[in-house]
Amino acid sequence: MKTFIIAENQRGLLVKDGRLVQVLGPGRHFYWLWNSRRMSCDIVAATGVCASPLVDGVEKRHPELAEANFEIVAPVQGEVAIVRTDGRATQIVRGGDVVRVWKVLDAISVDVIDVEAEPKLSKRLLNELRPASVVRSEASTTIKLVEVSEAETAIVLFDGELYETVGPGRYGYWQVGRVVNAKALDTRPVPLEVTAQEILTKDRVSIRVTLTSFVKVTDAVVAAMATPDYQAHVYKLVQFAVREAVAGRTLDELLNDRVKVDAEIVGEVRRQVEGTGVEVTGLAIKDVILPGEMRELINRVVEAEKVAQANLIRRREETAATRSLLNTAKLMADNPVLMRLKELEALERVTDKIGHIEVKTGSGEGLEVLTQQLVKIADRD
Repeated sequence: MKTFIIAENQRGLLVKDGRLVQVLGPGRHFYWLWNSRRMSCDIVAATGVCASPLVDGVEKRHPELAEANFEIVAPVQGEVAIVRTDGRATQIVRGGDVVRVWKVLDAISVDVIDVEAEPKLSKRLLNELRPASVVRSEASTTIKLVEVSEAETAIVLFDGELYETVGPGRYGYWQVGRVVNAKALDTRPVPLEVTAQEILTKDRVSIRVTLTSFVKVTDAVVAAMATPDYQAHVYKLVQFAVREAVAGRTLDELLNDRVKVDAEIVGEVRRQVEGTGVEVTGLAIKDVILPGEMRELINRVVEAEKVAQANLIRRREETAATRSLLNTAKLMADNPVLMRLKELEALERVTDKIGHIEVKTGSGEGLEVLTQQLVKIADRD
C-alpha cells in the first residue's frame, strides 16, 4: 500500500497514467500497491496561484475540479484583472493571460477593469496597488507611476501622443497595450549658467565670457513638444547670441557698454525662443576674463589714466588757490584795515606757540609803548 500525507494548508494533485484525476484534501491517503504503480501525487501549497503544469486547462478537462478548487482568472485583451485574497490585492493579471488561484483556504475575489475606457487609476486603487504591497505581481510593468513635485507641470503621453497635463501630485496609468511616458517641467525661473567660452573681439583680442540667464516655462505642452531639452536649446541660443554681440565690438566697447551688450543678447535670445513655450526673464554678462598679458597692459593704461586725472585735479586746485590768494591781495591793497586784521591773525597764530612773554620797562619803553607799536590804526582822512 502507498501512502500520501497532505497537510492542512496543502493539496495533492493525484495523477494516474499521466493525467490529473483528483485533488486530494488534508489527511492520509492509501492506495493499493497494484494500483499505486500507475499513480503519483504532486503535493503543492493550497494558497495563491497554482503554478503546477498539471492544472493547465483543468477548467476544460475537469470542470468539476476547477469549480471546487480554483478561481480561473482570464481577462481578455484590453482588460486587467485584480485578484484579491481576503480583501487584499495580491495579483495583477494582464489581458490574454490565464492564472488559476486556489480558493479552498482563502476568500478570492476578482475585479476586471477595462483599461481602454479607464486608462487612469483612481487614488484609492493606486494606493492599494503599490508595487511594494502587491505580492508576485506585474505592477512595476503594468502601472506607470508619475510623481510631480511642487511648482512642476507634467505632460503624459500615450504612445507618443499627448493624453493630459497634470499638476503636483501622484498619478498612475495602466501601461497595457500602450507605452506611457511622462515629462515633468519646473514652471519656476531656472538659472542657466553659460560657462566661459573663447571669443575673438573685433580688434582680435581673445577673451572668455561667462553669462547667467533665467529661463521660465510658460507653456509646458509647447515647451515639451517644441524641443527635446528646452534648457539645452536656450543654452545654445545664448552662446550664438553672445558670439555675435562680442565679435562685432572692440574690447573697449565691450568693457565700456556692457548694459547695451546685455540688452542686445537678451533681445536676440527672446526673439529666437518665441513660440517654444519658454521665456528668458533675465540675462547678463557675469565675467569677462582677459589673457594675462592683456590684463597687465590694461592695468597699466588704467593706472596712467588715473595718474593723469590726479595731476589734472591737483593743477586745478593749485590754480584755484593762487587765484584766491590774488583776490585776497587785491582786497588788502585797497583796504589797509583788512591788511592790519590779517597781520593780527598772523600774530595770533604766532603767539599761540609762545609759552610766556617777558616785558622789561627799562629805557623808558614799557608795556604801553610796546602795545602802541604793535597795534596802530591810521587816522581817518
